[in-house]
Amino acid sequence: MSTATIPAGTASLPGPLHLGPLVVDVPVVLAPMAGITNAAYRRLCAEQGAGLYVCEMITSRGLVEGDATTRRMLVFDELETTRSVQLYGTDPTYVGQATRILCEEYGVAHVDLNFGCPVPKVTRKGGGGALPWKRGLLEEILTAAVRAAEPFGVPVTMKTRKGIDADRLTYLDAGRIAQEAGCAAIALHGRTVAQAYSGVADWDAIAALVDAVDIPVLGNGDIWEAGDAVRMVEHTGAAGVVVGRGCLGRPWLFRDLAAVFSGEHVQVLPTLGEVAAIMRRHAELLVEHVGDELHGCKEFRKHVSWYLKGFPAGGELRRALALAASLAELDELLAQLDPTAPYPVSELGAPRGRQGSPRERVVLPEGWLDDTDGRDLCLAEDAGETSGG
Repeated sequence: MSTATIPAGTASLPGPLHLGPLVVDVPVVLAPMAGITNAAYRRLCAEQGAGLYVCEMITSRGLVEGDATTRRMLVFDELETTRSVQLYGTDPTYVGQATRILCEEYGVAHVDLNFGCPVPKVTRKGGGGALPWKRGLLEEILTAAVRAAEPFGVPVTMKTRKGIDADRLTYLDAGRIAQEAGCAAIALHGRTVAQAYSGVADWDAIAALVDAVDIPVLGNGDIWEAGDAVRMVEHTGAAGVVVGRGCLGRPWLFRDLAAVFSGEHVQVLPTLGEVAAIMRRHAELLVEHVGDELHGCKEFRKHVSWYLKGFPAGGELRRALALAASLAELDELLAQLDPTAPYPVSELGAPRGRQGSPRERVVLPEGWLDDTDGRDLCLAEDAGETSGG
């Protein structure tokens, strides 16, 4: 393992993140990612560094109605002492009831509400990043969640985007509404729904939100390395950062982030052998998490290309690793990697995961843009919806 020095910034970095009574020693939050941030991956990241690790997004209706898939997603590692869950919902009643269930039955310490998802199947129902357009409805949902969590002393936060598109920005109103509803913080992804994951995140918008509200603002978007987190908080004044795609195949990013926020400007550059050991650990945790070796190994397959990005590993070996059906088979294949191969520095700072292209038109319910209130609006909510923002 080698290290690199992260350029030190000129401004002081934020200290622990305070979300009501919850104190997060390192102001870093793992963004929920569908099919990625299950209990196994959260444990793996937590083994690398401190922070707040949020469960995959679940739906409020699915939880309230006892949907089996939703309930299975609410699994926590035995060492996961701070349980954090992201909740999706478009109905204040369902969201309030689901929040109470999370606090009362699952002992969560933090509930985050998703208003940032850009997926068309979500926005066409008025959910995700489309919902903040309806300011009144947003207020009702946030208020319902905060009131439900209050008796348990559980902080509620929200995540959102800049708006539907460049002409329909909502983030400043969303910040004001979140603050007035009693939210403990707001996270802003510096892109619009129309941008999805394309282009460059607008850190100026995050800075504008910091100036507009008194509650903590967390910045999200284009944090590929720990140095990016430093630059973001210095540029925006954010109280912390939310990291999503940057940690795909790189759970050690949380070690770098923990180090940089404690003043150690050092970056970990693992060799291929060290990466292989982390891959094996990840697969092992997945097998433990799902309780079945074949299923666990299948769940691991999606991560192979992210872990090996930029490393010298032939196409045939990569394909074989992505088809491994047992830990023994995985061990045999990982042993064929060159353990001395250095980390590909050309990958540092490079985007990971999906980027895609901006959308010409955001899919919305008919007449969605006609008004900006939406109080008492009845929206269809899919009990089995899973995504992220």
